[in-house]
Amino acid sequence: MSKIPKDVVITSALRTPIGKYKGSLKNISADKLGALVIKEAIFKSSLKGEDVDEVIMGHVLTAGLGQNPARQASIHAGVPVSKPAHIVNQVCGSGLRSIISAYQSIKLEQNEIVVAGGQENMSRATHAIFLRDDKKFIEDNLIDTMIKDGLTDSFNNYHMGVTAENIAEKYHITRREQDTFSISSQKKAKKAYEEKKFNDELIKLQIQSNNEKFIFEYDEYLRNNITLDDLEKLNTVFKENG
Repeated sequence: MSKIPKDVVITSALRTPIGKYKGSLKNISADKLGALVIKEAIFKSSLKGEDVDEVIMGHVLTAGLGQNPARQASIHAGVPVSKPAHIVNQVCGSGLRSIISAYQSIKLEQNEIVVAGGQENMSRATHAIFLRDDKKFIEDNLIDTMIKDGLTDSFNNYHMGVTAENIAEKYHITRREQDTFSISSQKKAKKAYEEKKFNDELIKLQIQSNNEKFIFEYDEYLRNNITLDDLEKLNTVFKENG
């Protein structure tokens, strides 16, 4: 008799508002952000921490955060220490890969309930230096781990922005087409907020900054009044006339 395969379902999908670089979330580590979302996702699914079999989190910039930030997030969220957790690093695809891994885990009947997602805070990325052999600290030898580990192509040693320039050149995508798309994206985001499309997925955070408390509940990247003329005045970053 053939076995009926299990359907795999998503019971809740949540996120924090997206903070800009060195913005409202700059002082909160990635594992703490992950913990807030994991805890709320479990609650929204009418589950408890002990019901979770495993936690999988996509995470790229882990330097200086301590051992296994996924496990830190898991435990801070109330998942028992007996439940495993691990990090997935597939650069920009890390969060999506964690969800795929969770699906495979359930489909293969290794687990029944898996929390999967992504956590990152580029504002908290550390600088690093190799001092195993050298005793003298030279500031010029510091490596920005955000650039080195997150935004530099390891094979060609250039910024990921250059790879975008390469794609634009290969497929003849003009600067004006990209600017027009950017404006369209901003308008869609504004409309989505006005129509409360994000309400079911956003969690509100209470932020403490410089002796001030405030509720952080909106994405910081929105530029509601930006125009095509504004974008056309900006200089290119990665390539002259790019």
